[in-house]
Amino acid sequence: MIRYSYNRGLSWINYATYCANFDFVCFTQCDLSFHSQADARLTQEHINCEMTPNSKFSSHAYAVLLKNCITNVESTTGKGLHCSIIKRGGCLDLFAWNVLLNMYVKMDLLSDARNLFDEMLERNEVSFVTLIQGYSQALQYVEAIELFVRLHGEGHELNPFVFTTILKLVVDMEQAELGWNIHACVYKLGHSTNAFVGTALIDAYSVCGLVDMARGVFDGIASKDMVSWTGMVSCYAENDYFKGALELFSQMQRVGFKPNNFTLASLFKACVGLEAIDAGKSVHGCALKTRYEIDPYVSVALLDLYTKSGAIEDARRVFDEIPKKDVIPWSFMIARYSQSNWCNEAVELFHQMRRALVIPNQFTFTSVLQACATMESFDLGRQIHCHVLKVGLDLDVYVSNVLMDVYAKCGRMDNSVELFLESSCQNDVTWNTLIVGYVQFGDGEKALSMFLDMHEDQVQATEVTYSSVLRACASFAALEVGIQIHSLTIKTIYDQDVVVSNGLIDMYAKCGNIKDARLVFDVMNKRDVVSWNAMLSAYSMHGLGGEALRIFKRMQKSDIRPNQLTFVGVLSACSNMGLLDQGRGYFTSMVQDYSIEPCIEHYTCMVSLLGKLGHLDKAVKLIEEIPFEPSVMVWRALLGACVIHNDVELGRVSAQRVLEMEPEDEATYVLLSNIYATARRWDNVASVRKRMKRRGIKKEPGLSWIENQGTVHYFAVGDSSHPDIKLINGMLEWLNMKSKKAGYVPDCNVILLDVEDDEKARLLWVHSERLALAFGLIRMPFGSPIRIIKNLRICVDCHAVIKFISSIVLQEIIIRDINRFHHFQDGVCSCGDYW
Repeated sequence: MIRYSYNRGLSWINYATYCANFDFVCFTQCDLSFHSQADARLTQEHINCEMTPNSKFSSHAYAVLLKNCITNVESTTGKGLHCSIIKRGGCLDLFAWNVLLNMYVKMDLLSDARNLFDEMLERNEVSFVTLIQGYSQALQYVEAIELFVRLHGEGHELNPFVFTTILKLVVDMEQAELGWNIHACVYKLGHSTNAFVGTALIDAYSVCGLVDMARGVFDGIASKDMVSWTGMVSCYAENDYFKGALELFSQMQRVGFKPNNFTLASLFKACVGLEAIDAGKSVHGCALKTRYEIDPYVSVALLDLYTKSGAIEDARRVFDEIPKKDVIPWSFMIARYSQSNWCNEAVELFHQMRRALVIPNQFTFTSVLQACATMESFDLGRQIHCHVLKVGLDLDVYVSNVLMDVYAKCGRMDNSVELFLESSCQNDVTWNTLIVGYVQFGDGEKALSMFLDMHEDQVQATEVTYSSVLRACASFAALEVGIQIHSLTIKTIYDQDVVVSNGLIDMYAKCGNIKDARLVFDVMNKRDVVSWNAMLSAYSMHGLGGEALRIFKRMQKSDIRPNQLTFVGVLSACSNMGLLDQGRGYFTSMVQDYSIEPCIEHYTCMVSLLGKLGHLDKAVKLIEEIPFEPSVMVWRALLGACVIHNDVELGRVSAQRVLEMEPEDEATYVLLSNIYATARRWDNVASVRKRMKRRGIKKEPGLSWIENQGTVHYFAVGDSSHPDIKLINGMLEWLNMKSKKAGYVPDCNVILLDVEDDEKARLLWVHSERLALAFGLIRMPFGSPIRIIKNLRICVDCHAVIKFISSIVLQEIIIRDINRFHHFQDGVCSCGDYW
């Protein structure tokens, strides 16, 4: 915007200067307006010229009248004057013909302008440049270039006015690299020291990112003016040479130039790039002294400075002081509120904007709808949707995309799909919004189906697409599909994208393939904190605490600073391995060395660690020391420890606390019943079951799934619908027989139904994970790992029998339950029987 504005200024200055060099009379807007008497005199002169056959033809008078038509945008009057000129013989001088040509160009009547140009008996550089500018503004670049070639071919002078015009043209064409050729011509003709030409060259080189070339041109300008200095400062700021912009500004001040609005806007951009809020405040002071703080460009740049520096309140003070007749500052401030998660403030400002009678545009609606999506405010989003429909912006692709996001985040996927189908202009963001919505809604299969449709429609996937579908694969352990998507990313530019690589690590880890997750991590060219956390959490989730801690030590040696999530993974690894001293050490280091305040997840890990090692009193004491209300996860961790160490009373208290927070949590009833059963307190077991029955609480049916050759097979408890059920039942009978011979004894306390023990033992063998395991043993190649996902916590009996089975079938069995991964191999589980 800055470049466009001051280049337009240059074009007018060059035009005036050029006309002066040829002794033309140039009329400024003030000259043309004069007083009403002068206008009346000129109009009367025109009338007299038409009405009196022998009156003297005044080219000067016609030029003035034509300039008035340009100023007042009166195309009909201008055409009338042209007709009068033709009737009187068309005896205009070249200056007046150029004014007439300029009138047609300014009125966007390019066809008429070209006809006039072709009929002109005499043309000069101004004639050509006027029409070139018209073609450029109409984006008819081929015609503009052809005119320039003709100008040169007819031998007209290539002066500064011509060069500034053609340089602006190549920038508008996004062919700024042609500036090299034009620069050579400028140099040969001795115009390289001209300030106007030099500034235009700086602009062209800036667009190409050739900052050093631009600086060379700047240094060669003999007499630098305000526009030259501003052009170079802007060049530095636009190309991220932020320090250079500030240093050049200091030189500019030393030679006596004061900044204008475009200089200040570029300086604010440089301060944002350097994250130099103090320097930005100094420039703000300069803007206050020069009264430019109310300029539209400067005020928006100021808002950008303070919002990106996190000083939202300072930005609001600036906003309150600047003129707000235009929609731009309103839209900008609403957008920054939304992006900074100040969503209520964004909505309130939108209401103020409506009360101020400022009409919102598509950018305003996009920003306020983004706030609605973040707040998951369905009612407010629907109201703004109605407003969008009233003003006719519902077909705008950006507004439509954000509306889809609002409905998706509010769980209204049907509304989101309806908008998707109604959209006449779908881009990659449109597809991504729906895919991400399905993933967040927990419908990974529909997300993958949308991805296939997107691929078939030849819409280019982005890093958001790939990371989202990888997350969908991770949600239901579709490893083979995930591998195919990985192959797709390798064929694109996203194979080394950090976000996609992080998604791959997460996908492989959650699909049970920790080795490939590590391989992706090792080949990454660049890692961020999410990359390290993903790998660390993956090892911890798989029970490989030693590897997790080694990753953390590597992270400490890198330039990436650990955050809260990092220490959740570290403490979880210590808990899994039973490393009490190291866990305490990391907990202390987190606070003292990294200034990270412990959150509830950190305390949960420490309670789990203490409980696993049997320090139940210390775990209770730690819970009492938590500076905020302990969450349900803390009490569940303590309850799990009580189950392992058979502490009935503390288990009862822990279960009571969990049920106070989540009265319908069936897993807690089951664990409490198991504690009583282990202690042979059958009355209490019966009491728990009666309480569950009275409250209508039923154990959530177990569901397990396993992938084979790209197809995911689902199994529910007692499921007999699978086509291979006869083979599955036969495999289960064989496993039952072999495991009993190996020493397996069924734990019937897991079954809470009031039936005989024989029936309980039979019911244990139709648990969903055992059905999935039997299918995997039948259909998957011998020796390949069997990966199973379960929606609930794996029961104690299934955990025990699968350890036996892993030593019988001599295969690695990997089961992911709601808490973690269990790697069963050679009769041992990676969780150490604690989960």
